[in-house]
Amino acid sequence: MISLKGVSKKFDEESNIVLKDIEFEDGKSYVLLGASGCGKSTLLNMITGVITPDSGKIMIDDTEITAMTQKEKDAFRLKNIGYIFQDFKLMEEMTVYDNLSLLGLGNLDCLPVDEVLDSVGILSKKKSKVKQLSGGEKQRVAIARALMKKPSIIIGDEPTGNLNFENGKNVVSLLMDASRKLAKNVIVVTHDDRLVEFFDEVIHFEDLLKR
Repeated sequence: MISLKGVSKKFDEESNIVLKDIEFEDGKSYVLLGASGCGKSTLLNMITGVITPDSGKIMIDDTEITAMTQKEKDAFRLKNIGYIFQDFKLMEEMTVYDNLSLLGLGNLDCLPVDEVLDSVGILSKKKSKVKQLSGGEKQRVAIARALMKKPSIIIGDEPTGNLNFENGKNVVSLLMDASRKLAKNVIVVTHDDRLVEFFDEVIHFEDLLKR
């Protein structure tokens, strides 16, 4: 269970997010819809401990994320959360295989690289440098990296943002199939409401805001 109570974040006089209390139940997948710049990514970054809210409490099961130091948040995220970033955050000059192998340096209990690459349909590219891949192939590598450490939570920030609808649909379908075997919480942000069919619950970001 992921719960947020009394959470707010202020960036400047014109950018202030105040959220209602929210709960994401175990065993469900959620898609979060909303226009660009409305605060969806900020919500994900607060849940994962990338940024700290100005007020409120964020709990993941019995762990209070907001009570941790940044170092503790980073360690918790590395072990428990598969985060698919909007801009991938892959090492462009390294091979696909080496990008995923880096996770093994953190003493994590990871799936074999070949197995997870095969599960997302990109095993044939494992010796290619990331910079040689298409946008869709990079998306699959990013998903493979998120799944490889067998996370209990999968977070996706616009994981289809650089893809056309058909490719985006294929990527989300692939992600959901793989995540059902591993994760108890799946939260994906998108601006494309045509993808909602893959998720258990649809949330419009504006409905989460306190007025």
